[in-house]
Amino acid sequence: MPAIAKYFAISDLVRVHSCPVRYYYERDDPVEESDRYAVCKQLSYHLGDPLDAELIWAETLVVRPVIKPEMREFLDLCITACTRRKWQPAEENDIRVHSRKQGIAGMIDRTLPDGTFSIVRAAGAMPSGTYAADRLRIAAIALCLGEMTGEAVKGGHVEYIPDGVSRYHTVQPRDLRQLIATLHKIRSIHDGETPPHPLNAPCTRCKYGEKCENARGHRLSDLL
Repeated sequence: MPAIAKYFAISDLVRVHSCPVRYYYERDDPVEESDRYAVCKQLSYHLGDPLDAELIWAETLVVRPVIKPEMREFLDLCITACTRRKWQPAEENDIRVHSRKQGIAGMIDRTLPDGTFSIVRAAGAMPSGTYAADRLRIAAIALCLGEMTGEAVKGGHVEYIPDGVSRYHTVQPRDLRQLIATLHKIRSIHDGETPPHPLNAPCTRCKYGEKCENARGHRLSDLL
């Protein structure tokens, strides 16, 4: 098996799917988890058991000592939301999966007693369904698991901790087509090609907005 460093991270596929141009600029930058994610992730270790706010906060401070104090209130809000439903406890947490065929690797947040898996998100849930980025994550993990186990994996859960919502997503052909297209994009970027500016890029929230606008019609590498 190739060294894991040669694999593309599923999280990087999500970044490319969001905007390949921004990924192009930031592909060598370290990616840090947010305070919100640190809280939601730590809480997820306790799903299926009584949620002790003081214990979870103490654990979060060990993992992320510099977390903003106001995140303590956010934890309380998450706990309130999560206590409205019954959760499956995890059989295992943080399981690394990979696909040799596709050259991708990622992490399952939780494996569940019913034989499924879940990923933990720090975002609020949509009124229904799941976000495109989460569908891509589920498809990639399902592909990895299917290759590793030799059994078809139909989908997985997305757990939106701030809203206390868990949604099962069944992988669709469109998800796999999007995964394949994103793999082509990330491979081409790492082969030195300049990604085109996507039509639906989140430009209004991007710190590279002006730089990217100036880059249109030019090779991005000429402007770096």
